[in-house]
Amino acid sequence: MSASSWSKAVITFLTPAERQRVDAAGKGVYTTVHRENLDQVLVDLRAQPVSAVLVSVARYEQQSHAGQLARMVREFPGVPAVALLGAADPRHATQAVLQLGHQGVRTLVDVREPAGWRELRQLVADEHPESIEAIARQRLHLDLHDAVPACRRFFDMLFSVPRTLTTVRELTRMAGVMPTTFMSRFCRAGIPAPKKYLALARLVRAARLFENPGYSITQVAFLLEYSSPQSFSRHVQKTLDMSAATFRRTRTGEQMLQHFRETLVLPYRDALRTFDPFHSPPAWLSAKRALTQAANGSAGGSGAPGDWPPPEDATRLRRADVHYV
Repeated sequence: MSASSWSKAVITFLTPAERQRVDAAGKGVYTTVHRENLDQVLVDLRAQPVSAVLVSVARYEQQSHAGQLARMVREFPGVPAVALLGAADPRHATQAVLQLGHQGVRTLVDVREPAGWRELRQLVADEHPESIEAIARQRLHLDLHDAVPACRRFFDMLFSVPRTLTTVRELTRMAGVMPTTFMSRFCRAGIPAPKKYLALARLVRAARLFENPGYSITQVAFLLEYSSPQSFSRHVQKTLDMSAATFRRTRTGEQMLQHFRETLVLPYRDALRTFDPFHSPPAWLSAKRALTQAANGSAGGSGAPGDWPPPEDATRLRRADVHYV
């Protein structure tokens, strides 16, 4: 499951004709919220997760919008701002494009040709390579390059699920496993509880959001579905032994990702290599299998490799299984 599989919100400042075509082009890829001015766009950026902001070249006017646009780019550098070049007077378009670039807009999509609409869809659908989620999955794959696929799947899920997913129960429902079984597997493997992984992954995302100066502590708390700013502050204090204000000022998304790796991944790498949180057998069963196989080997290989457990133990193990499944 990738982050791009979730519906994305795009805020627009477009002409009426451009709105209709942007809506049609984004069907099934993104949802649009159309605004009449850039002040409304700023309000939306603070209130909800946004994948991109589309600004019409035809509608942009230097004197009226330059200050608002510069503020938007300055306060939300992590949200891609895209200039949309549609039907416009060529002289006005050239001047507007130059001014948009001067205000910090780095992406231009020319939709005067059909290929432009395909480019726009792709631009929004693809996960930004510099997003903290993409960086986290890439680095964790390197850390766990020799781990079983199910283990890597768990870490992929941590940084692919929507920000609104806040509990292990919701995570297990998405993975199709029982919560109690899922959590007990971490305990038996000697690995930190899954809620610790999920909680710290949320703080990685929070730190990345705080890299946008336009977000307050309250806004980030609500964007990440904490019950209140106080709840978010308590979580930061308990997890990192610092206040939310200090966290915002001193930690970047990549610094928190490094903390995540050093705290929850690298010290447990040996256990994680063979850890399957979705289908792992009980730890005592794995240990019994290893001991039996070692005994068979020392006895000159008596017994077929697939003849496990030994017949005399089979009934007892089947009874014991009832208590662990």
